[in-house]
Amino acid sequence: MMSALLTILALTVTANAQLELQKYNVDPSQISLSGISSGAAMATQVHVSYSATFMGIGFNSGSPYWCAQGNAFIANGPCVNDPDQVIVSVLTDQTDYYDSVGLIDPVSNLYDTRVYIFHGLLDSVTNPGMGTKTLEYYQHYVNPANIEAVLDMQIEHTFPTMDYGNPCDVCRSPYMSDCNYDGSYAILNRIYGGTLLAPSGPVTLAGVFYEFDQTEFFPTSSPSDSSMDDIGLVYVPSGCVTKDTPCRLHVVFHGCDMGRYTLGDEFARNAGYNEVGELNNVIVLYPQVVPTPGPNLYGCWDWWGYTNENYATKIAEQSSAIYRMVQKMAF
Repeated sequence: MMSALLTILALTVTANAQLELQKYNVDPSQISLSGISSGAAMATQVHVSYSATFMGIGFNSGSPYWCAQGNAFIANGPCVNDPDQVIVSVLTDQTDYYDSVGLIDPVSNLYDTRVYIFHGLLDSVTNPGMGTKTLEYYQHYVNPANIEAVLDMQIEHTFPTMDYGNPCDVCRSPYMSDCNYDGSYAILNRIYGGTLLAPSGPVTLAGVFYEFDQTEFFPTSSPSDSSMDDIGLVYVPSGCVTKDTPCRLHVVFHGCDMGRYTLGDEFARNAGYNEVGELNNVIVLYPQVVPTPGPNLYGCWDWWGYTNENYATKIAEQSSAIYRMVQKMAF
């Protein structure tokens, strides 16, 4: 007991300092991910690339895997404005090719994964029809019983919360909105089988929220070379801090203009993931990207190839760094 208390105290005292990311008692069969906007596109890239590792995904207001096809004009054209031009069979053909040459994990892993897709009808940034395209993509690989799509809510291009942020029909910073809908709980509950405890009011976050050093996960380069921040964020629930209890791990990808560089820790602290994590022993990892001159002015994840042509595979610079973070925490 004294050792556990000292562990909590030590981490609490240093919670605002930049630390080395720690290993925890993570159940390796309970690792998942989610994202919004460019973060949703990134989440599906990591999910498809490392499907042997991630058992579920939550997808909010993005575009399906390989939609941009390595082309910024396609990314900013059909992938956000005209879903009728997005041919899902082209995307699945490329996925199957990457599988055949070993650039992603076998697509057969996807069949048993759990998928939650959300897209608001009022979205003025990414056409709501992209939610349907993402659904079609996952239906090609995933057991239909494992997919839930919520595509009928009057919500803008935003992350829906119970009571934080802008009005629900507004798209502006911090891109979180008070919609009386707990997007974080909806994602995590679907991924983890529908049995999670839901916040019924304010939740005391008795765990540890800390910054960690992302440079560790770039052994041959600087994070900035891949438009990534030197610092990431993580919330460790109180039930997971002492590492006595097996916990789940969930990776969250912020959207453009939503990272630490722009908003500080506002998204990580207010989207609602930490509260659900605290109640259900889900560690929440928030990797971070930053704006860079030229191809990534708004701090978006690379879903169109601004890092290199391998951006949608498991040798991608950003995806492989995320994988190394998860490996350190869980294995």
